[in-house]
Amino acid sequence: MRIVVAPDSFGGTLSAREAADAIADGWRRTAPGDDVRIVPLADGGTGFAEVLHTALGGTVHELEVTGPLGDPVTGSWLQVGDTAYLECASACGLHHVSREDRTPEVARTATTYGVGELLAAARDAGVARIVVGLGGSATTDGGAGMLAALGATPVDDDGLPLPYGGAALATCGRLDGRPDLGGIELVAASDVDNPLLGEHGAAAVFGPQKGADAGTVTELDAALAVFAGSLGELAGRDVRDDAAAGAAGGLGAALLALGARIESGAGLVRELVGLDAELDAAAADGGLAVTGEGSFDWQSLRGKLITAVARGAADRGIPCVVLAGQVSVGRREAGAAGVDSAHGVADELGLEASMADPAGTLAELASRIAPRWSRGARTG
Repeated sequence: MRIVVAPDSFGGTLSAREAADAIADGWRRTAPGDDVRIVPLADGGTGFAEVLHTALGGTVHELEVTGPLGDPVTGSWLQVGDTAYLECASACGLHHVSREDRTPEVARTATTYGVGELLAAARDAGVARIVVGLGGSATTDGGAGMLAALGATPVDDDGLPLPYGGAALATCGRLDGRPDLGGIELVAASDVDNPLLGEHGAAAVFGPQKGADAGTVTELDAALAVFAGSLGELAGRDVRDDAAAGAAGGLGAALLALGARIESGAGLVRELVGLDAELDAAAADGGLAVTGEGSFDWQSLRGKLITAVARGAADRGIPCVVLAGQVSVGRREAGAAGVDSAHGVADELGLEASMADPAGTLAELASRIAPRWSRGARTG
């Protein structure tokens, strides 16, 4: 019986590969006869480039770039042939900001400047196509920092450069200069469809997890509304309501202004790592898919990775089981998304244990779940 283990990363605790290994190890304890295939996945967020490197090979380029707080961090991008894959989180990710530092002031001033430095490095390497994974950012600056690093600096009405961060965009008069990507094809990989502004926009939906309180959310949304005018001038059209404009704190809107095409991050990874072929083989063998992420919640149902795996399994008539850190999706909602069963480590083994030993407890959960699904599982 073939079991396709295809999880996302588990927040800041386990990479997608580490999660897949843990699930596979646990499954094999009680179902040693199953053919367990590991297919680590990612959408556009943290782990995007790592998963593709595992599947595709290529060369990882590391360089020092500007982090979300303005301090240097080590960023990276992956080159496969004439295509560059980079995740914005490498330069401006939330993992670069400690929980204690996720304050309203940081939410107001965090920058995507380092993302622009990664794009410039890939451009200078001579690639023909750049795919930017969106997600996991600590920023809400509408991509202003990225544009500045590429030669289009946001300035006020007097022509003075604005400081880092989304709050400063309230006084943006225009972009000074034009970004130069040398005709490179640009793709933005995102699995959220949020617009730039409003109750479903970048500040309102994602700002709080980055440290923004209610007042800061209002301030950032108003500042992004001002900056949207400059993005529209760059794009030659209004991008504020485009799907994914609000991704990664509005970085999606800046990429759209640069002419990027939006693609599903999960769909792109699913194709590149060969998930469909593995699901086909599982269907021929009467198997199933096992996926997961740190928190299986309402956001998971908005076209993110778990739903991509579940749809692929449902299309082939095989079950899909979710093993997550925590589960807050009801059985009916999960079933409507194609998930047959969902289990949380914290729910079944305890939150304290799951945080102390993420891999061990995930493996233990998998070992408990396997007998419920595997034809060849040990009993007793």
